[in-house]
Amino acid sequence: MRTVAVRPVESVDPTIVREVGRTFGGCHTLADLMRWAFSQSPVVHITEIVTQDEYTHDVVLPFRAVYLSFDTT
Repeated sequence: MRTVAVRPVESVDPTIVREVGRTFGGCHTLADLMRWAFSQSPVVHITEIVTQDEYTHDVVLPFRAVYLSFDTT
């Protein structure tokens, strides 16, 4: 199975980037992401869903000291 690439858009601690890759590298669908979020204690809530068009959405959620944006189709 392929691994999802993790790319920081600003200067981010490399330790966090590696942790994001380990945690979310296998998340291939929005369902995978939601499964992870609901399995956390406390539950991680999606901060924002930004509609790009009728097929594409960006999902934003907090992770440690940063916010992550997932491009979903």
